[in-house]
Amino acid sequence: MQKLTLDDIDVRGKRVMIRVDFNVPLDASEDGGPRVADDTRIRAALPTLRHVLDHGGKAILISHLGRPGGQPDPDLSLACVADHLGTLIEERVRFSSNTVGDTVGEVINGMSDGSVILLENTRFDAGEKSNDDAFANALADLADVYVNDAFGAAHRAHASTAGVAPFVDTAVMGRLMEKEIKALTRVRDHPEHPMVAILGGSKVSDKLGTIRALSKTADHLLVGGAMSYTFLQMLGHEVGASRIEADRLETAESLYEEAEDTLLLPSDHVVADAPEAEAEASVVEGDLPEDKMGLDIGPATIETYRNAILDAATIVWNGPMGVFEIEQFAQGTMAIAEAAAEATDDGAFSVVGGGDSVSALGQSGCTDRISHVSTGGGALLTFLEGAPLPGIDALTDA
Repeated sequence: MQKLTLDDIDVRGKRVMIRVDFNVPLDASEDGGPRVADDTRIRAALPTLRHVLDHGGKAILISHLGRPGGQPDPDLSLACVADHLGTLIEERVRFSSNTVGDTVGEVINGMSDGSVILLENTRFDAGEKSNDDAFANALADLADVYVNDAFGAAHRAHASTAGVAPFVDTAVMGRLMEKEIKALTRVRDHPEHPMVAILGGSKVSDKLGTIRALSKTADHLLVGGAMSYTFLQMLGHEVGASRIEADRLETAESLYEEAEDTLLLPSDHVVADAPEAEAEASVVEGDLPEDKMGLDIGPATIETYRNAILDAATIVWNGPMGVFEIEQFAQGTMAIAEAAAEATDDGAFSVVGGGDSVSALGQSGCTDRISHVSTGGGALLTFLEGAPLPGIDALTDA
């Protein structure tokens, strides 16, 4: 179903509430206060913000940050994000220590056209995660138009992502949301073949629907990470001390039967006693020793997966192949990143999403060589499996 976009509305002189995803990592500044450690998500929101400001709207930004548990937490305030945003756009960004209420409303009503304010963390209010109508309505009272540009939170039915939309006259997609939907629709609904999906990470349970959906469209499903050991144990292999989901073996069997013709599993492994930098790593083929755990795919598997990726016209990647944060267990993930980038250089369309995958991509230096780097993790998986995204469904139909 088509939804309205920024191009369908006139924002001049209007209070435009933009739900952004400023759930960014923080670290300590030189003076000990919090600062933004990675501003990728902030930069991703700039096209929408710039459009509203350049067209004379009053931009009211809302976002969550971390998990404060429905109450104020100074360590998770968005104040430092407002400061960082101001340096990026080279304009003053007001900050409100409140998220809703008369005081906020008075400040917004006094703003000039083409100015911006960031409101405090929506999750400081318990009504955010419970999608409370009263909190959603209080947010809507501050706006004439609602724009959802937070694809990374679109799979959550929270007050600021879905609940607020019915209480405003018009609710539209932002530029980032449009870009995400266009790229992911191409992969899910109109992929060019051969199509290769690479799935890693720790849990089969996190990707059940995605595996099932992709097994129907992908020519190859390349599985790595800890989740591969649940499949391997189900098939009767010895997996040593590797992490598995014992309660998901039957599910893994069902998925494998559905996707057997397309699903590939590691044939060799980089193993060690523990996922530690000082651990002694070695490569084993087939079954794993009882006291070792699999921490990366081995060289033979890298070669098999690399060849499949280089032959692909469409590539989707979510989840690392191993504990890539530790150098001796990073080769598999880095090889996948390089292969995806090389295939893209040769004309393939590639999508990478999920926090760990995007981080690994950055570590490999290949980010700029990928067609689309998604800001969604859970939202990406939800979209690919064809399940509803409340943050999009709530928007105004075109």
